[in-house]
Amino acid sequence: MNFALLANVLTMIFCMAVLVQSVRMMRSLRTVKDGALTEVVTALEKATSGARSVLSEMKSTLGTDCAQHARLVEQARDLRDELSDMIGIADAACERVVNAVGLANAVRSADAVDAADGEDTEAKTEAELA
Repeated sequence: MNFALLANVLTMIFCMAVLVQSVRMMRSLRTVKDGALTEVVTALEKATSGARSVLSEMKSTLGTDCAQHARLVEQARDLRDELSDMIGIADAACERVVNAVGLANAVRSADAVDAADGEDTEAKTEAELA
């Protein structure tokens, strides 16, 4: 009997502990049901809608701005190519001008030498005649 009585007392203690925990759990569930869960859901809904609006703004910004920047970069590349061609043409024209000036200087110096030779010859002929 001793063992049966001890088992019954232990079972009563466990049943009372289960009753106390059940009451505590009911209170917690009631507080969650009354307000805390609703507040959590409301806060999550607000955060979700805010995130959606930010994402849609980012998509629109990235879509328009990136396309515009890509167009600008392509235009800049085209301008760079055009400027490279223009620089090549200008370099070729400059080389032609330098060559023409060099030829003109050579012709002028050759004419000056011929004129000087001609004057020397005239002076010699006049000296010989005199």
